[in-house]
Amino acid sequence: MTGKIDLRPLLAPQSIAVIGASERQGAPGRRLLECLQKIGFAGRIAPIHPSNETVLGLKCYRSPQEVPWAIDAVAFCIDGAGVPAALQAAAEKGARAGVIFGGMGSRAGDVTSPRGRITAIAERHGMALCGPNCMGVFSPASKSSLYLQVMLDPAPVLGDVGLVTHSGSVAIGMLGDCRRFGFSHVISSGDEAVVTSADYIDYLIDDSATRVIAAFIESVRDMPRFTAALDRASQAGKPVVILKIGRSTHAREAAVGHTGAVAGDGRVFSALLARHHAIEVTSLEEMTEILAACQSKRRPRGSRIGVVTASGGQVEMILDEVNPTLFSLPPLPADAAAEVSKTIGPISGPGNPLDSWGNGDYTKNLPAGLDCLANQPAIDAVVLVSDTNDGQPMTPTRYTDILQAASERSDKPFYFMNTRFGLMRMETVTKFKGTGVGMLTGLRQGLGAIGRLGRWAQRRQRPALDLQPPTAARTTLAAALRQGRKIISEVDAKRVLREAGIDVVPEQIVRTLPDAIRAAAGLGYPVVLKVVSDDIPHRSEHGLIAVGLRSEVELEAAWSRLDHSLAGLGVAAGSVDRLVQPMVSGGLEVLIGIGRDPETGPYIAFGAGGVLVELLGEVEVRPLPLCEGDAQQMVTRSRLARLLAGYRGRPASDIRALVQAIERIAAFAYAERERVREIDVNPVIVRQAGQGCVVVDALIVPP
Repeated sequence: MTGKIDLRPLLAPQSIAVIGASERQGAPGRRLLECLQKIGFAGRIAPIHPSNETVLGLKCYRSPQEVPWAIDAVAFCIDGAGVPAALQAAAEKGARAGVIFGGMGSRAGDVTSPRGRITAIAERHGMALCGPNCMGVFSPASKSSLYLQVMLDPAPVLGDVGLVTHSGSVAIGMLGDCRRFGFSHVISSGDEAVVTSADYIDYLIDDSATRVIAAFIESVRDMPRFTAALDRASQAGKPVVILKIGRSTHAREAAVGHTGAVAGDGRVFSALLARHHAIEVTSLEEMTEILAACQSKRRPRGSRIGVVTASGGQVEMILDEVNPTLFSLPPLPADAAAEVSKTIGPISGPGNPLDSWGNGDYTKNLPAGLDCLANQPAIDAVVLVSDTNDGQPMTPTRYTDILQAASERSDKPFYFMNTRFGLMRMETVTKFKGTGVGMLTGLRQGLGAIGRLGRWAQRRQRPALDLQPPTAARTTLAAALRQGRKIISEVDAKRVLREAGIDVVPEQIVRTLPDAIRAAAGLGYPVVLKVVSDDIPHRSEHGLIAVGLRSEVELEAAWSRLDHSLAGLGVAAGSVDRLVQPMVSGGLEVLIGIGRDPETGPYIAFGAGGVLVELLGEVEVRPLPLCEGDAQQMVTRSRLARLLAGYRGRPASDIRALVQAIERIAAFAYAERERVREIDVNPVIVRQAGQGCVVVDALIVPP
């Protein structure tokens, strides 16, 4: 459906019709009506059944047309075969939204299938259709439900989290634990025949009842709208927490280069989420703690955490959990440590985490420790760690009043945190609800949640890199593509890159050994001898590259070896060209590659090159087009960063030239994204600072 879909009839309906209403125990039509009555839906309800006079005390109608008032939303609690006709009837009545719970048994794109028919009907009538194959939508904020579960107790469900999930079971699971946070809307989106996750997120951004958005994503149906929604959420100051599954199953298919092989495990999607300021998590545990961290009235402005404990052992445990990519524990300044020690006693270690046990008088020591950390400019959030759980046999610790009082003396967010994930005391949770204190569990999960939330708070928009590739490079590529080549091998690929402004190694094409000898003499020994053929993209594994040839004798021997290797492949030695290049040495070998992800589109990868590419495997990836600073980040955050900067006497590499090469390849690839599926530039030799970098080998793969 093109254009913005109005989701108010779906998520805040004034009237609901239930097609397939029933009094049979366990029937979907009964469960839905029971839920509406349980939560106190204030709008009109129209049960629809061909023969019943009433259902659960409500007047029943035989069809949508018999309902005497306008219908906002319709729940289709009938078999899939009858859904298209029922949807058409509801649409003709003027219904503006609907939910199809059952699966329609077909994939998107088949317009004649039941799924294709319901999609066409909904789009033709402008209906906001949820599903098929979903649990539906539950909106505590508007006391409405088109959801298949019945609430035992709707009171604790209301909160400020808007949840969008492709999985109905995840919706059930998240609704099963409303101890620390509740929901404004729970949306089980299912197969998304019409309304997509991007549409739901877009709605929740403007929804005043929603302060934080959570999404459980299997795949993205409309990537441009999805990323646009993430950008808008960031600008509106609403965190979007995303758990993406199926990362390995969406691995890029490596065409013939190395890029897809080393970037095929979800890193491209992760880079896309980071660019658009979503908070990515890898488990429901991580998601839960971030949503709980958002319940504090004040949110951290950064990822620097101050921790107070009453145990030296906890201090050591916490220090073992520090993850510098997520959060830091700034050491306590000497003057602050000296001052707080007057109350607590001697301070050991870095002073953060701060062991405030002292002489055991927590009524004096805890306030002093909490205030000390809260007053440090280098700390963004304060955490008190103490284990207290429901059902514990010992008297629970009574730190809550002290923590709340300290929170009221500060403008920073405060958190109470159990060391073990998932354990908490409901008395404590209830006490802190609506205050400035949040309740977290698990050292790793809890501290990581604060860190992620703090890093999100420091987000900033970066403009796309404004770099246009030279026309000559695009013209040369077009000429090669007109020949219908499936792979553009080294010679022409490097010609394209050269015209794109990237240095490539000198070389000469030869067909005979005498030609090779003359070329080597002109280029200067040592040289490299390669077979060049679009049909043999990976030559090393077939013995079709010889390196470090230092004399005419070695060149002749290498020529014979290549002849033998070609014969083993059934290729006549005289039928393919060969390439003579000077041997480039003394630099660091890196890979720059372009690939295409089935969901996110074109991306660029950077990592170790040459023979190390598959051994190390670690690459930095970014979606295209690049933003300003992306290429620099790719280099400085890579595993090669220390080597490039100079390591154990090794001279520093020309990082500036490397960044420029990455940016130019990215600009060319994005400009030619419709005609290029993959570019494999491997290796690129990065020389010493000031000496540039040079492409030694490359290939280009059309779509």
